[in-house]
Amino acid sequence: MNRNIKRVAVLGSGVMGSRIALHFANIGVPVLLLDIVPRELLPEEEKKGLTLDSPAVRNRLVNAALQAAVTSNPSPVYRKTDAKRVTTGNFDDNLKDIAQCDWVIEVVVERLDIKRALYEKVEKVRRPGSLITSNTSGIPIHLLAEGRSEDFKKHFAGTHFFNPPRYLKLLEIIPTPDTAPEVVDFLLDYGDRFLGKTTVRAKDTPAFIGNRVGVFAILDVLRRMQDLSLTVEEIDRLTGPVIGHPKSATFRTADVVGLDTLINVANGLAQGLPNDEAKATFALPEFLAKMAENKWLGDKTGQGFYKKIKGAGGKSEIQALNLATLEYGASTRPKFATLETTKTIDSLSQRLPILVGGKDKAGEFYRLMFGSLFAYASNRLPEIADHLYQIDDALRAGFGWEQGPFESWDAIGIQKGIELATAAGATVAPWVTEMVAAGHSKFYRSENGQRQYYDAASKAYQPMPGGESFIILDALRATRKLWGNAGASIFDLGDGVLGLEFHSKMNTIGGDTITAIHRAIELAEKSYRGLVIGNNAPNFSAGANLALLYMQAIEQEYDEVNLMIRTFQQAMMRVRYSAVPVVTVPHGLSLGGGCEICLHADRVVAAAETYMGLVEFGVGVIPAGGGTKEMVLRTALAAEEGDIELNSLRNAFTNIATAKVSTSAAEAWDMNYLRRGDETIVNGDRALAEAKRAVLELADAGYVQPVKRTNIKVQGRGALGMFITGVYAMQEGRYISDHDRKIAEKLAYVMCGGDLSAPTEVSEDYLLDLEREAFLSLTGERKTLERIQSILTSGKPLRN
Repeated sequence: MNRNIKRVAVLGSGVMGSRIALHFANIGVPVLLLDIVPRELLPEEEKKGLTLDSPAVRNRLVNAALQAAVTSNPSPVYRKTDAKRVTTGNFDDNLKDIAQCDWVIEVVVERLDIKRALYEKVEKVRRPGSLITSNTSGIPIHLLAEGRSEDFKKHFAGTHFFNPPRYLKLLEIIPTPDTAPEVVDFLLDYGDRFLGKTTVRAKDTPAFIGNRVGVFAILDVLRRMQDLSLTVEEIDRLTGPVIGHPKSATFRTADVVGLDTLINVANGLAQGLPNDEAKATFALPEFLAKMAENKWLGDKTGQGFYKKIKGAGGKSEIQALNLATLEYGASTRPKFATLETTKTIDSLSQRLPILVGGKDKAGEFYRLMFGSLFAYASNRLPEIADHLYQIDDALRAGFGWEQGPFESWDAIGIQKGIELATAAGATVAPWVTEMVAAGHSKFYRSENGQRQYYDAASKAYQPMPGGESFIILDALRATRKLWGNAGASIFDLGDGVLGLEFHSKMNTIGGDTITAIHRAIELAEKSYRGLVIGNNAPNFSAGANLALLYMQAIEQEYDEVNLMIRTFQQAMMRVRYSAVPVVTVPHGLSLGGGCEICLHADRVVAAAETYMGLVEFGVGVIPAGGGTKEMVLRTALAAEEGDIELNSLRNAFTNIATAKVSTSAAEAWDMNYLRRGDETIVNGDRALAEAKRAVLELADAGYVQPVKRTNIKVQGRGALGMFITGVYAMQEGRYISDHDRKIAEKLAYVMCGGDLSAPTEVSEDYLLDLEREAFLSLTGERKTLERIQSILTSGKPLRN
């Protein structure tokens, strides 16, 4: 369909509207954000002599909402400057301006009469053929379109974003019977490729897909916890990362979202689903009603299932609510024998069967919880979605689950899941038992390197949509894995391209991954056209294996530490000077050594949500895998292109010395971690396929092996004196500690090329030696070891 989105209007500037507008601004689309005109003046407006006709007053609500969004945390924008793409106005003065917009998104209050009244006005000024969608989460989409013109109905649908729109990937597309098929296809494609969303086609049923199953899961947990007399803390321990759910688990999530929101959705489902087989689950427990009466709605009211108080000595303490007495008490960290047995199991798919097999109360809870969830999800086909993968996509993208219900069911076993459902008092859908009877044992399978799902309607496996736009490494493990060890695997991605995946804990870099880098490049140079380094995990790499470094340093095995760093440097130079193109795919955490790999690649295809930085300063050392060297080299290259050398050098020094991490790929560009030729892709799920395309593009262009740089201009003693003076001033002002000063001075020494009397040209090897020597000397410092120990034991940086 030949449709371009050059300008968007968002009607309603509340929490969702303002943030949806800002996410369009993130991707470069100008946005018109409108809201109502205030009916009364504020006292300060009266003092200024303003009237209700003053522009500042008429746009007060929308401007305040936009400002609150821009300054909120986490930030809804990639860069603060992105917000400048949003123009504000009001419904009375500026609604006519939507005629210049290609897409109008309504995000006003959840009342059918108010939305319909707004649509009446919109229809008079919108351009025929322009898209008009609603972000409603609770009103049937077909009711919103009643009474509108044929053109309006043809171009109208629900587009349900999840909050916060920048970070939660789910975008549900809900057509009405009148929505043109090409409009639905466009919205699904645009949301995926341009907004970076997991777009899911949902049916016009109460709460659509994500909230229908997700809220059921939450309310069923409340039901099971009462049956088993579990506490708030125990439930959050059981329903967090151990089962692949966010750290906020159940009750912390409810506090953040707001109990009023949960209650409203639950009440809506209870009223709107009279024939749901699990309708009793949507009846709210008595304690929720009492909490709502007390205005204990979570973070927005200062207390919910948890509240923060000032304890002895003014120290903040977290208290948890006792749901039996509705009194708060000191929060505890519960322990369960079943959880202890899975501590060393990183794979969720391997962990789940053990959890449901537990002999304690945790195991009993999991059997009931998963049994109910599996039955409920299976019975939603084809009511809320046509395909099972759409339910899994919605729960992963909208609720942050690592696996959707059917993926978890596969991990536990289909027959076992049926047994769990029966024991939980539920019944799975007939299509599941028919599927098993036909001899099928998985909802998902891999065939010739392609992931397939079981289609209940055709009673056969079908390929996942997207084709070659998505590379799913799990689908390649059976037939395309060429080599592997405990820390990494090498795959044939097809078309003469290799893929290297790290799979150590947090994808940290140690001996196994270094070996894999050398092996992958060796294989690629021998028989392939290039190499992609990336994965499908939440993070690219959290950096070097600190535990190994700490063990060697604490034992004063400095020869081993020196060898470790030299080996890592050699691997980075192997990436930089391979005979075939190497493309990296950073996303999520791309820190320390993970950042250094990207700095040395021929091209970087970064997901928009990439948090990249050289963070070694935080553990008392400097980047020594070529990271410091590379930033000096990039500064020198910038100087050759007319940049002011000391400014670029100062910026690079500051970023490393403050362990600054980019809050997005856009900020990584500003920090010079990404450079000309690199790419940013909004939908990180597409990044591996895009990186493969980049490798082939480089190879087809006649890739030539780079030559080591021997003429890197460093500034020497003049710049070194400037840095040392600045560091001294910071220490005297008590902004940094003595140890911070020591690390910073060593960093400055390396970045200036040492104590050279004048600007001099040096080689990469020279700079690598300097950074390795500085790193090695700092590992001999007690305070550096204390910093490393703090990260290893508490996960928190220590500034000693």
